[in-house]
Amino acid sequence: MKAWLLPLTLATAMAQAAPDLAAERAQLADLTRRAYDAPAAMLAELDRRWPADVDPAREAAWLFARGRVLLAAGQAEAADAVAVQLAAREHGADRSWLLRALIQERAGRPAGALAARALSGLEKRCPTGAAGRAQRDAECDVAATWEALRLQLREQAGQGAFVDAENGARRALALARLGGDRHLAALSLGLLASVLQQQDQLDAARAEIRAAHAEAQGDLVAGARVRNYEAVVERRSRDVPAARAALEAGLELAEQAEAPHLAAQLRSNLVDTYMHLGQLKEALATAQRALPVLQRFHDKLLERNLHHNLAVTHIKLRQFEAARHELAKVAEFATDPADLVPRARELRELGDTWAEAGQHKEALAAYHAERELTARTNERNRASALEELRRKYDTAAKQRDLELLARDGQLKDQQLANGRLVQQLGLAIGALLLLSMALVGVTLLRMRRAQARLRANQHLLRAQSERDPLTDLSNRRHFLAVMDARARDGGAAGFRGVLMMIDIDHFKNVNDQHGHAAGDAVIVEVGRRIRAAVRDTDLVVRWGGEEFLVYAPELAADDLAQMAARILHGIGGPPIATPDGMLRITASIGFASFPLGGTAGAALRLHWEQAVNWADMVLYKAKAEGRNRGVGIAAVEAPDADTLAAILQDFDAACQQGQVRLNVLVGPA
Repeated sequence: MKAWLLPLTLATAMAQAAPDLAAERAQLADLTRRAYDAPAAMLAELDRRWPADVDPAREAAWLFARGRVLLAAGQAEAADAVAVQLAAREHGADRSWLLRALIQERAGRPAGALAARALSGLEKRCPTGAAGRAQRDAECDVAATWEALRLQLREQAGQGAFVDAENGARRALALARLGGDRHLAALSLGLLASVLQQQDQLDAARAEIRAAHAEAQGDLVAGARVRNYEAVVERRSRDVPAARAALEAGLELAEQAEAPHLAAQLRSNLVDTYMHLGQLKEALATAQRALPVLQRFHDKLLERNLHHNLAVTHIKLRQFEAARHELAKVAEFATDPADLVPRARELRELGDTWAEAGQHKEALAAYHAERELTARTNERNRASALEELRRKYDTAAKQRDLELLARDGQLKDQQLANGRLVQQLGLAIGALLLLSMALVGVTLLRMRRAQARLRANQHLLRAQSERDPLTDLSNRRHFLAVMDARARDGGAAGFRGVLMMIDIDHFKNVNDQHGHAAGDAVIVEVGRRIRAAVRDTDLVVRWGGEEFLVYAPELAADDLAQMAARILHGIGGPPIATPDGMLRITASIGFASFPLGGTAGAALRLHWEQAVNWADMVLYKAKAEGRNRGVGIAAVEAPDADTLAAILQDFDAACQQGQVRLNVLVGPA
């Protein structure tokens, strides 16, 4: 046999073996998929079908499938032992890292770093394009690579890096379609819809959900999971009835597919929708059906979410001890520190529910924790967007460099050719040199202009990062920058000036009853009315959601009540025009002038964060006393900072004992 025939023979053998390997991987993927709801049966099926003569190259895929099934059965230690075996097998190291990442995810611990390590190797065996088709068919494990992508984008979305998460979802979709796996394609579209909704692209998210339904046709389990993604999109868009309808439809599909674990997951999410629709008895009954199933499958992640939903339900029923008992159970579960976004959403929900029930200490603690997580999430999302912008400009700069090099090469070739004709073409060479200099000058000028545009865009991005895109008011980032600057100029004197915390009354009802567009119109108009009621030198901040903050550094304490009254009557004045009609809106205000005075007339110095806590506290007082009013601090009797901190811990008692005197303003009737 001649040497040139050898590559052709190997390629032919690979092409013949590839369909068998691809079919085997598809069967293993289907088996591990069904293990989510029937782990014991799938473990027996896997042992029965295990080939006696499996070669080392294929053994890693079988071992990985066994680890996945063991994990689905709740046998995490046995799955970890399989991960150890995989590390020593051919093509097993990447699957070993992935199996460990899945074990971490099931236990509620960080999995992103392990998934990224697995992905770096798995993606190399899944090349795109016709040239890499033979290698892809022979070596690419589509299901394993897809799982690694899913874990990575889950961590990115959990940290608020939505641009990176969207790119990951699109890579997962391309991979699923490359492997011809419609089940994974449907799930990829659902993941993409969820990430788009988190970026406020609701229409695009719903379009991806429709595409996911089309991919899931004929697959009951995929259809149920797509319904779950649809519910996530609608729930985050505050269309709770639509979320309930999607979950109930998904539950029907899961029961038809005889998938008890998936049905329990859907019931766990239904608890949240029933709770927010006021169907509290239905929420408790549904939770009782889901909980034993999740415990039987050792699903710690979903069990933790269910205990959280039960806690909120008990608070709404004013069963506070039962709620604290459920929250204690939530604390027993491990949580992934990278899940900033879902944890902040949970804390916001808890804070709102505690406040509605009149439990202001718990509400304040939840709100402060939520604000800290939200600030970290916003910073992560801004960093992700800035990195994406830098990547685009880096690509453009590299392209310009390549074009410049290409032109330079052409010029050198021309100069060599002209060297042979130097005597005859002296004048032509001179003209060519002048033309070359002009071209280089034009190129350098274009590069300088491009760099100037890049710097301008960076400055613009930095300025936009300190503005709220909806209201064009300052955001929390800008307020923090102002506070840092004032601390550098005179931090030893403590915080000085006037603070107002403003909260739109019953804003959740506006979104639930009139839609997200109406809620946006209300927020924009309220921000405009607040801006109109204060001075040009005062700082108006959209603090988060339906909350606003006003900082007036030079306002006299005697003028504070007048400003609060202007804002209160400005917001509660004429109805606000929205896409759903005219809406009457009121607000609650908490206000105070700092520094607060002691009993001997001494000023008690506070950090600006402590001042915000005082404004928060009187805001909650205004909400607890019926809303549509302002409550301000007229005087505080405290000889020292320790007494001041004790007053803040039990504010209601301090008011009753006369340590704090309040100024109450009633809004328009």
